Amino acid sequence: MEAVTVVAALGFLLLAGAEGSAGDEAREAAAVRALLVRLLGPGPAANFSVSVERSLAAESGLDTYRLSGGGAGARVRVSGSTGVAAAAGLHRYLRDFCGCHVAWSGSQLRLPQPLPVVPKELTEATPNRYRYYQNVCTHSYSFVWWDWARWEREIDWMALNGINLALAWSGQEAIWQRVYLTLGLTQSEIDEYFTGPAFLAWGRMGNLHTWGGPLPRSWHLKQLYLQHRILDRMRSLGMIPVLPAFAGHVPKAITRVFPQVNVTQMGSWGQFNCSYSCSFLLAPGDPMFPIIGSLFLRELTKEFGTDHIYGADTFNEMQPPSSEPSYLAAATAAVYEAMITVDPDAVWLLQGWLFHHQPQFWGPAQVGAVMRAVPRGRLLILDLFAETQPVYIRTASFQGQPFIWCMLHNFGGNHGLFGTLETVNQGPAAARLFPNSTMVGTGMAPEGIGQNEVVYALMAELGWRKDPVPDLGAWVASFADRRYGGFHQDAEAAWRLLLRSVYNCSGEACVGHNHSPLVRRPSLQMHTTVWYNRSDVFEAWRLLLAATPTLAASPAFRYDLLDITRQAAQELVSLYYGEVRTAYLNKELVHLLRAGGILAYELLPALDEVLASDSRFLLGSWLEQARAVAVSEAEAHFFEQNSRYQLTLWGPVGNILDYANKQLAGLVSDYYTPRWQLFVGALIESLVQDIPFQQRLFDENVFQLEQAFVLNTRRYPTQPKGDTVDLAKRLFLKYYPRWVAGSL
Repeated sequence: MEAVTVVAALGFLLLAGAEGSAGDEAREAAAVRALLVRLLGPGPAANFSVSVERSLAAESGLDTYRLSGGGAGARVRVSGSTGVAAAAGLHRYLRDFCGCHVAWSGSQLRLPQPLPVVPKELTEATPNRYRYYQNVCTHSYSFVWWDWARWEREIDWMALNGINLALAWSGQEAIWQRVYLTLGLTQSEIDEYFTGPAFLAWGRMGNLHTWGGPLPRSWHLKQLYLQHRILDRMRSLGMIPVLPAFAGHVPKAITRVFPQVNVTQMGSWGQFNCSYSCSFLLAPGDPMFPIIGSLFLRELTKEFGTDHIYGADTFNEMQPPSSEPSYLAAATAAVYEAMITVDPDAVWLLQGWLFHHQPQFWGPAQVGAVMRAVPRGRLLILDLFAETQPVYIRTASFQGQPFIWCMLHNFGGNHGLFGTLETVNQGPAAARLFPNSTMVGTGMAPEGIGQNEVVYALMAELGWRKDPVPDLGAWVASFADRRYGGFHQDAEAAWRLLLRSVYNCSGEACVGHNHSPLVRRPSLQMHTTVWYNRSDVFEAWRLLLAATPTLAASPAFRYDLLDITRQAAQELVSLYYGEVRTAYLNKELVHLLRAGGILAYELLPALDEVLASDSRFLLGSWLEQARAVAVSEAEAHFFEQNSRYQLTLWGPVGNILDYANKQLAGLVSDYYTPRWQLFVGALIESLVQDIPFQQRLFDENVFQLEQAFVLNTRRYPTQPKGDTVDLAKRLFLKYYPRWVAGSL
């Protein structure tokens, strides 16, 4: 069967499950006009005419926009088959006709006057049904402390980038609390089960319980309020929110209320013991499975309505109790049947990460058991890490179930310049051409956002392109021009260097997680090799600094200058660490003192000072988000400690140490720097006393520092200090000549 025929055969089920609550044309058009006012202001927004016309997609059934008009005295006319399509058309006009740029770090929206003419009516249809956004983990790594104002900006960004399918998982713990109380659990048993706010993603997937909790009553109330606003806005724009469903995980207290219930205690996860992990999984044949699943979904949809697509992950990073296809099919069918008991139109959205994470377990028979347990077209798979390790290839397009080609890119919300732009550029088109392809969309599924914006700009654009970008070098140069609001030769040259270096990772080694020694607990066995030539990073740094007289007024430029300065400092840490290690192994005390002194007492403090010049790189800003959610000082302290744990130890004893690492002013000075100073001091003491360096003893000592940072109540600045350009130049002038001379 040809690929287009396979997708067409699946399409009616997916469309039927997704179109019911898209909203009427007038409501969606009004929502896009309101977005336009928020983006540009009421005056400039008046120069645009926005309409939503379902008929635009009548022939293909795919989201379509149309652009026309503009010029002196004429309005730009933007039409879309949905609100999202109209917003994507608006973004296309702003980007390609006006040279504007919309991004997380800030937007460049200087409109030409008069508005440029669309010379010939432009109609564009997306090649796929879906443009998906989010990872279950994004809610914890990036969204956890957001208020409505921040959510509103994100939903605007989503609409402008054409996102029409996204998780909407806030507030679900409040619904679960109602269900558990109905089932007979006590409030204390429920409180003991939920994780803290910064770890809810893994509670939702069954990996964790208890850790970082309990959740205050105020949390539930605020999250319910947020969820209602999020859903109302998404739906008003024609987006399809994905609600959560029951995946089979239950609190241990269920066994007190129902002693005969058949549950399996799963294995531990992520270096946690069973005090916080080893979840209880309800047997698929147990009578309580459909009762709990339908109770939850009925209560959820009564509260929030539905768009008929639900997410659930039963075996995320957990090996199932049995590899027997019959068990896996039964476990899968139980989740789906609990959905359709409440919503006969239900479509299950499944993160395909489990097939990547344990490929030895998930052979063809095991994958097939899951795929065949749900009617074809009712299981929608996210090929979550397709830019690096696509699963659709080895599963023959998930054995006929539809899938979305996703770019995961970032793990833990790390800072660090990284991307696989060439692979990303080619990937969706290759997946569409795969024999009997069942691809129905593209997606962005980062664990954390707010970094490497060029990667997301490309991926969002590919959601509306049938073919890859023909010339990535030209594309990235125009990206820089739009981002900074004008052409600059040095800025373009810097971005071309970044494209061929940090943004040109390929192969299975590219996992999108920052392993720099800077953000890792020091040892003598640290990884320092990179896939690119560090000279390209240092030269790009020089070129951006050369562009400062012209571009320094651009907030996006200042952000990028700081980011590449941060990256250069990260490279320097690796190089100086190499010297420290070599000096120690060669027992060269003078060299060890010199390199260790520069790394721990000069370079890291200088980096912290640069980071402190921008509010987007402040630990204080990060922690203040957490504190702002609280209704009391005790809650503020609790939420802040949740946030500090996630950034550093992750668990009580460093269970997933430094996974969610960031490079923030305050975190560098009070967490990373003391660790490095202790490490250098321990190596010096080892040489002076002629005793071996003991990593285990160091780990015990450094844990005291790490834990002290988490438990500390020190407040950090929320306002920047110093000038980014001056501080970046100072660091450059100190270290760049040493790099060039090879005399670090």
